[in-house]
Amino acid sequence: MQARHIRRFCTLDEKGAQLLEQVTDKLGLFARSFTRILKLARTIADLTGVGQIETLHLAEAIQYRG
Repeated sequence: MQARHIRRFCTLDEKGAQLLEQVTDKLGLFARSFTRILKLARTIADLTGVGQIETLHLAEAIQYRG
């Protein structure tokens, strides 16, 4: 998935964006980790049959980062 696809298909709501920003600041994530989390959250949302990435999907993707 290219950057333009990530911007198009991995959109977050306001709560999700805040969560990802907090995690990025706290863990000092680089852009590559940021995009991996977004891609994984997109996959989790797809598996649950949801069109939009929800905060729950994002939290699960962050948890798998371990």
